[in-house]
Amino acid sequence: MKMKFNILALAITALASSSAFAAHDDHAATKRAHGHLKNNPTAANISQDDALKANDVIEDNDGTSHVRFERKHKGLDVIGGDFVVHSDAQGKMKHVSKSLKAALKLNTTPAQSAAAAEKHAQSQFAGASTVSSNLVIHARGDSPKLAYDVLVTGEQADGTPSEMHYIVDANNLNVIEQWDDIHTAPATGTGNSLFSGTVPLSTNSLTTGFELRDTTRGGHYTTDLRNRTSGGSVFTDADNNWGNYLTTSTVSAAVDATYGQNLTWDYFKNMFGRNGIANDGRGAFTRVHYSRNYVNAFWSDSCFCMTYGDGDGVTYKPLVTVDIAGHEMTHGITSRTAKLVYSGESGGLNEAMSDIFGTLVEYSGQTAGNPANYLVGERIYTVNAGVTYPTKALRYMFKPSIDTRSPDCYVSTLGTLDVHYSSGVANHFFYLLAEGAVTPTGFTTAPSALVCNGNTAIAGIGRDAAARIMYRALTVYMTSSTNYAGARVATLKAATDLYGLNSANYNAVAAAWSAVSVN
Repeated sequence: MKMKFNILALAITALASSSAFAAHDDHAATKRAHGHLKNNPTAANISQDDALKANDVIEDNDGTSHVRFERKHKGLDVIGGDFVVHSDAQGKMKHVSKSLKAALKLNTTPAQSAAAAEKHAQSQFAGASTVSSNLVIHARGDSPKLAYDVLVTGEQADGTPSEMHYIVDANNLNVIEQWDDIHTAPATGTGNSLFSGTVPLSTNSLTTGFELRDTTRGGHYTTDLRNRTSGGSVFTDADNNWGNYLTTSTVSAAVDATYGQNLTWDYFKNMFGRNGIANDGRGAFTRVHYSRNYVNAFWSDSCFCMTYGDGDGVTYKPLVTVDIAGHEMTHGITSRTAKLVYSGESGGLNEAMSDIFGTLVEYSGQTAGNPANYLVGERIYTVNAGVTYPTKALRYMFKPSIDTRSPDCYVSTLGTLDVHYSSGVANHFFYLLAEGAVTPTGFTTAPSALVCNGNTAIAGIGRDAAARIMYRALTVYMTSSTNYAGARVATLKAATDLYGLNSANYNAVAAAWSAVSVN
């Protein structure tokens, strides 16, 4: 699904911190884990021919322990046979994390020789120089197989060294799987952006220079579409100094998009412990310079990517500001949590979630020279160049109706509007929840015009507390068809979980919804 950034239209439970120890057989947690496995071998699908070795122990502050084991079967390493035994503070086994489907039972006599497996693997890699192998059991799929782990070392085409593992079926010489033990190192680059000044970038080092790929944040990368709508290649650079602050360099927009991507990753990781958009540690990718004079940006689930146009060069600059980047990636998070359908009231809530968290990402990276605000996309307007407190924007969260299309207050026909306009009511709610009925710098709107029910005494609870409530509501309580009434219920439940029923923050949520006529 493509979701466009349409210009037309503290009672928080802390996670226990952990500390790691070298895993020795005489460690108390290891001994307990061995005891659990002896009493219940089926928990880890252990056969009588298995040998186990603990290689890591983690103990949480509350006494919970997690012991990681490697497995051999009939003396052979089992790729995919590792598992973790979890025990509670009283020493009782809670469960076992494993991927092996069943206890191993297979013939370990190979039909093919190691020499044949090595020759076949070497033929797969033109830059091979040395080769060696070990007989193993490959158990990463549904059907464990006897195989050779063939290590082929050499160089890739660009000169990068390679230590490639080819897992070759010991019966028919098919390559089951392959991976490289050489992981290219991140480098610290300098980005000269259009909107955020000089920014740090984590890039990938190559023998020929650097590429705009962040190996510290899930491997996400940025590509240049060169004003086309498909294709593109990853940006590269010789000296790791990217862009020139101007659109005369095609790299400058890539710097902004990458920086926004980084801030979004860091915000959700630091604030909520979310490890990437899909919470799986995997980075998305970004495409800049989409089409010609394209005044829009969008997230697409199908490519798991963000795409940005260059604007028209007259009224609009490239749409690569931090809040737009955060907006687009939040669409990805919504698609992997509540899955709010992109139409009707649920669609408006979907858009609002992106506006809200895009704004919060902007606040996380603000500087004295570039203060964040509750306007959306304001920096893409050419008339705002050099203006510290701009008043021209795509959307105005504190009073949505300033755009002449988005209502401030809920009405029963809200769901008939374009989702980019029906989002205004939720944006308005969040502003009041976080900040209260306070007029932003640069505007003269009276506090009475910031609420729909006359309650100008409404006080904000702060961005962080408001953000935690919205994130928990989105990820725990909202579903694909949640409407505005359901959003009120979801956020009140989230506030109850985080701060307590009838707490000050709970009451603030109720008051903010009432202030936008969601009762």
